[in-house]
Amino acid sequence: MFDQILGLPAHPLIVHFAVVLTPLLVLAAAAYALVPRVRTPAAWAVVLLAVAAPVTVFAAKESGESLKRARFAEVEGPLGARVAVHESYASPLLLSAAGLAAVTLVLVYATTPGRGSLTSDRFGRPVTVVLSALTVVLAAVAGYFCFRAGDSGARAVWASAGMTPLHGV
Repeated sequence: MFDQILGLPAHPLIVHFAVVLTPLLVLAAAAYALVPRVRTPAAWAVVLLAVAAPVTVFAAKESGESLKRARFAEVEGPLGARVAVHESYASPLLLSAAGLAAVTLVLVYATTPGRGSLTSDRFGRPVTVVLSALTVVLAAVAGYFCFRAGDSGARAVWASAGMTPLHGV
């Protein structure tokens, strides 16, 4: 399922969804947590990103494992080391993106007024503050692992192609 798309390796195609949607979730969730006035207009986008981003990270992880089995199982040396570093960020990224998504969905629910409610916080202000803080922390963690996974993957690809990273550009 995660091997190929139209005859091309799936990982390089799928990974682009994860590296776009995860940072969008990070930014949207942090904004939702920190800026209460954006909550009502942004709630639908935050919910969609919270559902989609972890799914794309999971698909990227699975397609990466499939690509490694198919083409890089016997690779050693510098390329093997770069692939191993890149692979080491997959599970932490998946867990942090899933955690961020779960806490963000709970935050959206907690800040959406219920029927007949006079306040905007279903569970009270202290719960909203704790959920908001947790959302911001998980957003930072997911953002970090997204950057590290993307950077290490790009370095593995470009270094194996004989390209060196541009410094100062």
